[in-house]
Amino acid sequence: MLTRKAAYRVAVVGATGAVGAEMIEVLEERKFPVENLLPLASVRSAGGTVSFRGQEIPVRILSKDSFEGIDIALFSAGSDVSREFAPLAAKAGAVVIDNSAAWRMEPDVPLVVPEVNRSDVFSHKGIIANPNCSTIQMVVALKPLHDQARIKRIVVTTFQSVSGTGKEAMDELMEETRALLSFKEAKPKVYPYQIAFNCLPHIDEFLPSGYTKEEMKLLNETRKIMGDPSIRVTATTVRVPVYVGHSEAINIETERKLTANEARAILSTAPGVQLYDDPQRKIYPMPLDVAGRDEVYVGRIREDESIPNGLNLWVVADNLRKGAALNAVQIAECLIQ
Repeated sequence: MLTRKAAYRVAVVGATGAVGAEMIEVLEERKFPVENLLPLASVRSAGGTVSFRGQEIPVRILSKDSFEGIDIALFSAGSDVSREFAPLAAKAGAVVIDNSAAWRMEPDVPLVVPEVNRSDVFSHKGIIANPNCSTIQMVVALKPLHDQARIKRIVVTTFQSVSGTGKEAMDELMEETRALLSFKEAKPKVYPYQIAFNCLPHIDEFLPSGYTKEEMKLLNETRKIMGDPSIRVTATTVRVPVYVGHSEAINIETERKLTANEARAILSTAPGVQLYDDPQRKIYPMPLDVAGRDEVYVGRIREDESIPNGLNLWVVADNLRKGAALNAVQIAECLIQ
């Protein structure tokens, strides 16, 4: 367990990536009590610096000896790195908060969204998993409704920004857009097809079932976080030419009927939720609205006329913040409170 103290030594693994950089920014914004910050990256990315509290801190090369004396290690460097180095960090005495998919479905690793299952943080054995970005925003919006009316089934289609893939994908969208507007050919490298002015119904690898790994994350992670394995979930995940911000069209079926107005009332006071729902005045969430925001925005709430107890919602959040960096730092805040 983490020893309570005035300030903590914090390592950020993958400090030069999009999420790692956001983690460092969020630590500073939220005035997390950092005694020393240790930015870590691969040999390819090390050698530069990161800015923190007005100082330029050198990025060190990640190694098996990097975690001596570290209290909290925030990981955002991919599953392979997490599989190799998270146990070493935990063995050295750090509590690991891992943003990859490596540990999420391990039975003895808590999978935590603080607004939903905060108490699970304290059952950790050295590693805590940060959920998938799309799962985080969905459960923040749905858990308050589940508590009131018990959700039986979720049908979700996601519209996920390129920042979910990383900085190289963001650069690719920029380069392709420039090329196409100059009447030149787009040359995709990160994605299998052009992403500029296009939508790809393909995130992560396809499984024999025809679903992708990303789609199955939404199913499995939602059940684990909500603590209800009986919830039925089906998902379609789509990559769209947006830089930051994931959007989700969500249909739920509940055990007892919730009217749209009841759902609005519940969500208006839900932790981490910003109700943004007045279509008559053209008020509904969009990625441009939520970039840089911490809350999960919910709008377009309406009753599903095809079933007795159904609701439709439109849910949007900044995937780099609440979908990754902010949620990880909030978990760290739970640990020290």
